[in-house]
Amino acid sequence: VENVETDGKIWEIKYDGVEDDFSLTVATTRPETMLGDVAIAINPGDERNNHLVGKHVEVPLCGRTIPIIADEYVDASFGTGCVKITPAHDFNDFAVGERHDLELINVLNLDGTINQTGPKQYRNLDRFVARKAILRDLKSINALVSEKPHKLSVPKSDRTGEVVEPMLTDQWFVKTSGMAKKSLDVVANREIRFHPEHWTSTYNHWLENIQDWCISRQLWWGHQIPAWYDSEGRVYVAKTEKEARQKALSNGYDGPLRRDEDVLDTWFSSALVPFTSLGWPDETIDLEKYLPSNVLVTGFDIIFFWVARMIMMTTHFTGKVPFKDVYINALVRDADGQKMSKSKGNTIDPIDLLDGIDLESLIAKSTKGLMLDEHQEKIRKYLCKNYPKGISAYGADAVRFTFTSLATFTRTLNFDLGRCEGYRNFCNKLWNASRFVLMNTAGHDCGLESHSADECAVGGYLDFSPADRWISSEFERTVSRVRKGLDEYRFDNASAALYQFVWDEFCDWYLEIAKIQIRQGSEAQQRATRRTLIRTLEKTLRLAHPIIPFITEELWQQVNPVAGFEGKSIMLTSYPTVGTKKIDEAADETMNLVKALVSACRSLKADHNIGPSERLPLHISGDIEPIKPWFNEICALSKCKEVIASDGPLPELKGCPSTSVKGVSLILKIEIDPAVERQKIIDEQSRVQAEL
Repeated sequence: VENVETDGKIWEIKYDGVEDDFSLTVATTRPETMLGDVAIAINPGDERNNHLVGKHVEVPLCGRTIPIIADEYVDASFGTGCVKITPAHDFNDFAVGERHDLELINVLNLDGTINQTGPKQYRNLDRFVARKAILRDLKSINALVSEKPHKLSVPKSDRTGEVVEPMLTDQWFVKTSGMAKKSLDVVANREIRFHPEHWTSTYNHWLENIQDWCISRQLWWGHQIPAWYDSEGRVYVAKTEKEARQKALSNGYDGPLRRDEDVLDTWFSSALVPFTSLGWPDETIDLEKYLPSNVLVTGFDIIFFWVARMIMMTTHFTGKVPFKDVYINALVRDADGQKMSKSKGNTIDPIDLLDGIDLESLIAKSTKGLMLDEHQEKIRKYLCKNYPKGISAYGADAVRFTFTSLATFTRTLNFDLGRCEGYRNFCNKLWNASRFVLMNTAGHDCGLESHSADECAVGGYLDFSPADRWISSEFERTVSRVRKGLDEYRFDNASAALYQFVWDEFCDWYLEIAKIQIRQGSEAQQRATRRTLIRTLEKTLRLAHPIIPFITEELWQQVNPVAGFEGKSIMLTSYPTVGTKKIDEAADETMNLVKALVSACRSLKADHNIGPSERLPLHISGDIEPIKPWFNEICALSKCKEVIASDGPLPELKGCPSTSVKGVSLILKIEIDPAVERQKIIDEQSRVQAEL
């Protein structure tokens, strides 16, 4: 039901007193419901009218008399301060009726027509036709005081647009107070935890203000209510018709039974799933093993309708909680933050992201089934503006990685296709890195057997460089960050840690250093580098597998034999655990200095408009002892001609770019030709003058 603000009318109707010569005026937006009025209510503090409490008035057109009652529900400052009470057709009036033990008069049939309770002249008329007739008749007896324009919130069906109104019917209810108390307790004592935790307050609010639950529905599908009626209307609730018949016989009835046609609320049926799907009420192996389950993933809009109901039902019937963690994911909106909807045309089929789709096919797919030309045209314009070339094929892994990275603890997330492109590039990066590693390890001696500490020392059979030790340290830290993200349901943090390690550390730094070590290092160094390459890649694939399962499985099948392991599938291997023994603080410190020096050289070139590949001599001095073994790597990574070290101060090279990093001074020596530089300035002046 959606409440729609509508330009309507409000009518004031006069009710004449029975005992004395007085009248009361009440205002209503639904005059036809007056046929079911059972009282007029005023606020007990209303000095204008409280002397009338206990007296009676006559309902116009009906010939019935109803009492005047006092109730705090009435707002004395609004309108006339008098409210007509129709318990069968208004939720608030129903509550007033219960407090004052008033009669309940239903005046509507299920098809929205006036029933046999109403005056003869209005019976079987549609409610809105009856409204016109009632207003006409009220006017004819001078009971219609006024008719005014009025903005009102009209409840309408979100599927049909029809006006939906409350009416009294017989329904089945579940008493919820005891179940709600248990459900609040299991969350309060953290047997069940919400992620993010702030949704706990939403859950608590619902259960602390819960009412008895109406579980019967007038639909043609669902679990039928297990209740049977005899010819006198007596009800027998039982598991089977046979059991119901036995109850009827014990009550002295042996005639035919009619089963209740209503079905259970869908949320009631789905609330049973955590245990009925495991064989309950029998004590099955599955029930023992899988109840409670680990985690439920759902949206915040059904925390009460589904999550709370599952907890209520499961704790009531089994004494256990249904699950330990509830992960509330965000609702996806488009790049502009608009809610995705079919009528706007801003919905995206995940399959189209995986496989790609051209613009015309996308338009045809999005407008299919829409009857209105204006909707089709609106969607066409939206798609042409936002997807002029259609949607590229990104693949399942890129789409999964995208949404994992967007999985923050927000209520909503804005989805932009550009993010998919970035993670498709990541997958390509991982693929190309794996090809490089395999090309340099398959068929080579990678020193994969176990070795003693002496054999892994400097100059031993395996001579691990500080870079080898550094990337191993970085991997262990990444494992820690990824596992922490997964444990805390911060999938965005887990994916960010994985992305940063693979793209920045492994690909951009370590692979480039490994190329130099394999090309220029000793056999022991080459062997150690190859071992580090293949083992780090294999573990990285395992670490990334839950997020990007397809590419990691494909690559692992090729990497695993070279890495010296056995196994049929990556999904059957163990997930990486943190190994703090492999964290080498000294190697980290050295590598961080090398990275800082290389980055400083690259920045010097960029700041002085020197092409990245232009090779210049690099002069360095200062605290250079830790980086002397790294001159080749620094030279290659910063694309310098050579590295020239000086124990003392650097020579003064006039006009050359210089900087200082962590106690190390750097100068890029530029051979300047004054004539060439002068011409550059003249050309730049000419270009700027032309623009002006």
